[in-house]
Amino acid sequence: MTVLILTCEQDVTADLAVVELNANGIPVLRLDPAELPGDVDVSGEYAHGAFEGHLSVGGRVVSMQGLRSIWVRRPGTPAARSAGASAWLSEESAQALYGMLRCTGARWMNHPDAARQARLKPWQLWLARECGLPVPPTLITTFPRVAREFAVRYPDLVVKPVSGSHPRDDGLAVPTTRVRPDEDFRAVEHGPTLLQRRIRKAADIRLTVVGERMFAARAAAGPDADDDSVVDVRFRPSGVTWSPVPVPPRVAEAVSTYLLRAQLAYGAFDFAEDTDGIWWFLECNQSGQFGFIEIETGQPIGSAVAQWLAGEPLGTAGGATDPTRP
Repeated sequence: MTVLILTCEQDVTADLAVVELNANGIPVLRLDPAELPGDVDVSGEYAHGAFEGHLSVGGRVVSMQGLRSIWVRRPGTPAARSAGASAWLSEESAQALYGMLRCTGARWMNHPDAARQARLKPWQLWLARECGLPVPPTLITTFPRVAREFAVRYPDLVVKPVSGSHPRDDGLAVPTTRVRPDEDFRAVEHGPTLLQRRIRKAADIRLTVVGERMFAARAAAGPDADDDSVVDVRFRPSGVTWSPVPVPPRVAEAVSTYLLRAQLAYGAFDFAEDTDGIWWFLECNQSGQFGFIEIETGQPIGSAVAQWLAGEPLGTAGGATDPTRP
């Protein structure tokens, strides 16, 4: 039984899990849908009441009925690298590939339908509150008057994209930024704008969840955190050091409920820890990176992913107990 990983060619995060799977003799097929058709080919036959599908990558052919799990990590747009690339060919290729994969009995991390919903930031904020996670007061609007009224109630605000960065366009990431005290908010009429009360951070928290396993890491805020115009940890000019921390029981329970309701097997949660130690929910990236966290903290996230994909205990570090989990 084979593990299928849908991702781009250079993906260090995926490599961490692939190493574990290879070390345990679990067959892995890694492909980028951007190479379909060409280096990647598909075939599926529906006859006599049955479906039989196959994938081919670099001459290696694998039966779709032989897939144990599918990891939708960071796939490219289908047919993007085809000699005849077009929007029509991309749609045709996506329909063929993902439609056939839905016909298998494989487990998904994460299922495309659940992943599509999970990327919706407004829905994330609603679900987080429903599950008991603290969420900062937030407004999404195209009305300048409404934005100004919100700023009166919450004078210390940040602005961030509603959608965040697209999973295949990291270079277009826009940092979370503090709003100027004299902002007139006329610009919000040109597009939906997300305003949120700024949390006075003691630290940034990244909580990576794989199945039922949780790995939390903390990066303390700098001494000049209140003076920074850009408050996004990804764009912090000075070095950021991540250290493993335990997950508060209430947060663990709420996050488990969140993933269950979102039908996700994997999630990378971002929290802002305030000076009282409260973890405020900011977002959940259903395909978020974990490589940098594993490298800095030593937490065996890649092993946990490999074990989930394998669906069985592994003989290497994948079966180790996570000391940071409550």
